[in-house]
Amino acid sequence: MSTTDATQLPTAPAVVREQPGGETMRAIILNGFGGLDSLVYADIPRPLPKSGEVVIEVKAFGINHAELHMRRGEWAEAAEVSGIECVGVVDSCPGGEFPVGAKVAALMGGLGRTINGSYAQYTRVRAANVALIESDLPWADLAALPESYAVAWTCLFRNLRLTAGQTLLLRGATSSLGQAALKLAVAAGARVIATARSRGRFSMLEELGASRVKLERRDLADHLPEAKQVDAVLDLVGNSTILDSLDLLRRGGTACLAGWLGGLEPIGDFNPLLRMASGVNWNFFGSFVFGTPGFPLSDVPLQDIARQVAQGALEAKPSHVFSFDEIHEAHRVMEAGEAGGKMVVVLQ
Repeated sequence: MSTTDATQLPTAPAVVREQPGGETMRAIILNGFGGLDSLVYADIPRPLPKSGEVVIEVKAFGINHAELHMRRGEWAEAAEVSGIECVGVVDSCPGGEFPVGAKVAALMGGLGRTINGSYAQYTRVRAANVALIESDLPWADLAALPESYAVAWTCLFRNLRLTAGQTLLLRGATSSLGQAALKLAVAAGARVIATARSRGRFSMLEELGASRVKLERRDLADHLPEAKQVDAVLDLVGNSTILDSLDLLRRGGTACLAGWLGGLEPIGDFNPLLRMASGVNWNFFGSFVFGTPGFPLSDVPLQDIARQVAQGALEAKPSHVFSFDEIHEAHRVMEAGEAGGKMVVVLQ
């Protein structure tokens, strides 16, 4: 999402309904925008198979801050059924891109924004946004991977081109995306300086491999000895800190903006000529581009990441596992900042 998108608020969730008369399914729908009560359980028509798309029987899905913003009406687009990712089994695939019964992961491609998402027993998504993820891991463990690890991997190894021996500053490291990025960066041989809003989370990040943890602040560049020497910054705090992140980079260094934990307020009165150091780079990544030219989901080694998790080389257990009827509690925990990692919902 861009900062421009954040100001173009939807007036009501987009209703995406199938032809009446078919089979129905249980879903969690957005009944307007607002608090937890905006999420309502309902029976709606099951998605019908279409060429170029895959109908997935949802086994589990991750909970994301994007869905919090959609529920509040703070996102430019929001479908009636939220949910931007899932893991499950192929129910139908008219184009033959995936065999029926295969285990798959699906991510964005309009899920939860312009088409009904994964908060349901079935969802339908473009084949370009589906990837095989055959594994013996439990559904809850698999559900912790798609969004967090696909985004983290792309930000680190495509946008930032991180390599062994480089210094990465990771802002917002305690989030589920931040923890995934920290694990992947450490595994790749990078030195990671992480930030957190609370000193109580420092030990957790150090245990995950951070070489040092600093308290998050908007003027971090004035308090970090490595200022002007950092190779890469992955900024998940957002618009409130990205200009400070640019001040930390060495010449030729790159900052990637990929989250808004600090809120969606746009950057005011930004003049690159007066504010940016010469020779530094700034880019952006949002998972909604997966499946578009240049960003195929197949580019992300999700299958290999699942293998590393199964072998114990990567630890990716969800912090909370909820049942389908606990969506209000899942959103409450997320909104209160109590997640402590990736939260998932498993359908029974």
